[in-house]
Amino acid sequence: MLALLACPAAGDKGKASAATAPGEFNTDSAMSYIRQQVAFGPRIPGTAGSQKTGDWIVAHLKATSDVVVEQNWTHTTATGAKIPLRNIFARYKPDATERILYVTHWDTRPEANEETDPAKKKLPIDGANDGASGVALLLAIADALKKTPPNVGVDLLFVDGEDYGTFTPDIDVLLGSSYFAEHLPNPQYKPMIGVLWDMIGDADLQIYQEINSVNAAPEIVQRVWGKAKELGYESSFIPQAKVPITDDHIPLIKAGLRVVDVIDIDYDYHHKISDTIDKVSAKSMRIVGDVALALLRP
Repeated sequence: MLALLACPAAGDKGKASAATAPGEFNTDSAMSYIRQQVAFGPRIPGTAGSQKTGDWIVAHLKATSDVVVEQNWTHTTATGAKIPLRNIFARYKPDATERILYVTHWDTRPEANEETDPAKKKLPIDGANDGASGVALLLAIADALKKTPPNVGVDLLFVDGEDYGTFTPDIDVLLGSSYFAEHLPNPQYKPMIGVLWDMIGDADLQIYQEINSVNAAPEIVQRVWGKAKELGYESSFIPQAKVPITDDHIPLIKAGLRVVDVIDIDYDYHHKISDTIDKVSAKSMRIVGDVALALLRP
């Protein structure tokens, strides 16, 4: 574990960069995966768009990973409504004890609550960045791991229902990550590294260190931001702690998993109907994709 988490010395920068296989992350594929999700429509739990998207993710992962596990359950909301939810869990080297966990949410928000126009507040969002970018990242990583299998066990977790309810107060949100935290693959499940990837396609990419992550797993934060610096992406991965964020890493941290949040929270179109495909940057996807893959190639 210490070998995995230790950042390479400055003198090894060229050697380490070569080992990460620059260009391994296929940005064109990632962007196409975003477009496909948006084409399915809003991915709100219980809708046709959600069903089609979930089936598409599962089919993709069955073709690119060793094992795919689905967690299906029904959640009763604060208002008494019942909604079907589905987590999707893809594994590489499932018998390996040393594991890295990547997490993203694949649902979209039912209401554009950050809109100022009351007529728009009740509309669902496309979620091109808030939802689709993280899914696209992990699917493109799945493609790369299919071509060149990892040396450690890797788990890709797509959680449902992150954005369903309200965050102030927290009601009917973080549903998939909470369910996974209560239904781990086994009682001893403790990945060495856990990273949540959320809203990582903003053209003005500025990913600060999230405070809950710094407090829960500072060595993993340093590992992620150190890898970004090593690859020349320090201007996008800014090594400063900024704000605490309520996100899918919180239930996992509470369950004893060391998961940090990689999120560009300063996104002008957050929870707005303007969170559309034209707001997602291929350059930003490549930057985050390079970092995410490099972390899997110790």
